[in-house]
Amino acid sequence: MIIAVDGPAASGKGTIARALAKHYGLPHLDTGLLYRAVGVGVMRAGGDPDNEADALAACGFDITLLDDPALRSEDAGPLASRVSRHHEVRAALFERQRAFALQPGGAVLDGRDIGTVIAPDADAKLFVTAGTKVRARRRHDELLGKGEDVSLDVIEADLVARDLRDSQRAEAPLKQADDADLLDTSNLSIGAAVQCAISLVDARLNDR
Repeated sequence: MIIAVDGPAASGKGTIARALAKHYGLPHLDTGLLYRAVGVGVMRAGGDPDNEADALAACGFDITLLDDPALRSEDAGPLASRVSRHHEVRAALFERQRAFALQPGGAVLDGRDIGTVIAPDADAKLFVTAGTKVRARRRHDELLGKGEDVSLDVIEADLVARDLRDSQRAEAPLKQADDADLLDTSNLSIGAAVQCAISLVDARLNDR
C-alpha cells in the first residue's frame, strides 16, 4: 500500500504523513529532506544552489545526512526549493524516492510531487493545505520553540516565495493530483487533521 501526501510548507503534511505511517504500520519518507540535503550540501561546498552543476554534485550524499539537524532549519527550506528546480537534480533523486515507495508492503511519502510524479499509482493520495497566514504562524511557533528568533513577516514572505517557486517550476510543480483528496487543515487541530486523513485514506482503500 502506497500513500502519497503532498502540499506546501507548514501545511501539516509531514505530521499527517508520520501519523498515517504509524497508523498503518508503514515506513515513512519525508522527501523534502532529500532536497534539503542537496541544498545544504551545496552551501557547505561553497556552491550556488541556482547552478545546476553545483546542485547535481551534491546529490550523492550519504543517507545518514538526513539525520543532520541543519536540514530542518529555516535556512534549509529555501535552499531545497531552489535546487529542486533543476531537472538533473530531480532525476537523480527520483530513483531513491521511487525505490522507497515500491518496497515490499508499501510506504508513506510526503512532498510536493508524490501523487503526480513519484507515485502516481499510489493507493491513496492526499493534498494537504492551509492558509498562508496560518502556515506562517505555525512555522513561527515551531521556530520559537527551537529558540530561533525569526520575524513572522519574514516567514510569511518566505512561504509566499517558496509557494510561487514550487508551483511555477517547469518540472514536477506543486499541485494537487486529479485523484487526490483535498485536506485543508487551517481550522483543524493536529488530532482532528490526522483523524480526517485516516478517514479519507480508509475510504480510498475501501473503494479498491
